[in-house]
Amino acid sequence: MDIVYASLKRRHPGTGAEASEAAEAVDALWAHAKPADGLQHASAQPALDRIDLLLYLLSRDPSDLPDAVGRAHSLVSRSHRTSPLLRRCYLPPEPPGATGHTAR
Repeated sequence: MDIVYASLKRRHPGTGAEASEAAEAVDALWAHAKPADGLQHASAQPALDRIDLLLYLLSRDPSDLPDAVGRAHSLVSRSHRTSPLLRRCYLPPEPPGATGHTAR
């Protein structure tokens, strides 16, 4: 199993998270997951400036593309585009590697 950490930055840092925000974010991930994503479990934790996501994905052969980070990014992007809550509260996800982090 591969575990991918992702986060979305809040549009307005410092604003309080809604009580159900983490659950709604996880629901959006599940609602937009495709079998090819390999999603097995997801969790979310809102903070003042972001929401942190942990995505547990089925492991694949390392030579398969996209890798776990790419699959997670596709899922988070897809969920962000279609979830009113995520679009309203968070900026679109940055492409993998944009922050200097790499898959391990």
